[in-house]
Amino acid sequence: MTDAGCRPGQALSPEARGREEIGIVGEKAKTVTSAPVGRADPRLAAVTFVTTEHFTLQGARAATIAESTGRATMFLGSVSAGLVALGLIATATRLGATFYAFGVVVLATLAFIGLVTFERVLQSGIEDHGYAQRIARLRGFYFDWAPEMTGYLARVPPPQRLVIQGLDTGHWQGSRTIAGMVSVVTAVLAGSAAGLIAAVAAGHSAVAGFVTGGAVTSAAAVALMRVQNAAWRRARQYPYFDCQQVAVPQAASEPHSR
Repeated sequence: MTDAGCRPGQALSPEARGREEIGIVGEKAKTVTSAPVGRADPRLAAVTFVTTEHFTLQGARAATIAESTGRATMFLGSVSAGLVALGLIATATRLGATFYAFGVVVLATLAFIGLVTFERVLQSGIEDHGYAQRIARLRGFYFDWAPEMTGYLARVPPPQRLVIQGLDTGHWQGSRTIAGMVSVVTAVLAGSAAGLIAAVAAGHSAVAGFVTGGAVTSAAAVALMRVQNAAWRRARQYPYFDCQQVAVPQAASEPHSR
């Protein structure tokens, strides 16, 4: 671009030189802004999205674990406070009728708190397991598109992608979860309340109380474990992905979560 009043080879005036520089910059800007967006590297965009999703899922897992831990802590704190109060009432009333009435009310209330806590931590465990499965699939994407990172990251076969995240498998895994722990404590509380009622009904018979309490505790524990296993089976019926069972297979019939 040259000034209209200048001949070839003639030096440009400062004003003409400035107009020429502005024109060059304008043409470059037009070239950059007119570049089609579709020509951006799709692999870079995919990696950015996958890493962001991975980070979001990790945060969601941390939130579910924190909620389950907090609810279990509140439940166990309530149980401890209730048992301390029950001991004080037993000392004050010398195991009279007031103690039995107070004990039934306290233990039944604690059992109800344990039941709702069990339901919620079970939901949180299933939610956490879903997040872990999605993270396992993202790790597979990393290794498929960046195989040169195999020597620097822990790579395991697809069936072990959940295990490497700390979600162990096994026949007793259901009882080692937070929901399993809460279910056992809740069953003991329900059995204790039933045992007090049976003891009073049988004329303060300790044998009747222990037998009834043991039977109710066992029945409640088995029922809650069955509820937990049924919830996990329902969750597996609706996988996040159609090929989920192939990419991240289940290693056992028990849940993998906390």
